[in-house]
Amino acid sequence: MKKRSAEVVIKVPFHDTDPMGVVWHGNYFRYFEVARCELLDSIGYNYRSMTDSGYTWPVVDTRVKYIRSAVFEQSLRVLATLDEYENRLKLSYLVSDAESGEVITKGYTIQVAVNNATSEMCFRSPKVLFERLGLEELY
Repeated sequence: MKKRSAEVVIKVPFHDTDPMGVVWHGNYFRYFEVARCELLDSIGYNYRSMTDSGYTWPVVDTRVKYIRSAVFEQSLRVLATLDEYENRLKLSYLVSDAESGEVITKGYTIQVAVNNATSEMCFRSPKVLFERLGLEELY
């Protein structure tokens, strides 16, 4: 499968910075989320669609590597890429300066499907995800 990606540009708002004028480390997860939502929208399987199809997809693992500091009013390009989908959703993120391309932060998140009716974790991603990815034959 060709990897699916989506990109957003975020201008750092003042309320995302700490007293030193840099983006507080926890806000990068919010930026990841904005890019993740864009990617999920692009495949037609956003959080509302997930719930409607009978599944929730909680984040169960995450990693972030801080390389440089982002600052107030800086434009950041956030790229989300779907790396794994068969048993879980693993998305990688690359945050860079929108003008220079300089890498600021990178990381990943892992989500698993949970059946809403039984509250049980699925060991294989549900068929609906494969359908949205156009990979029904692989299910």
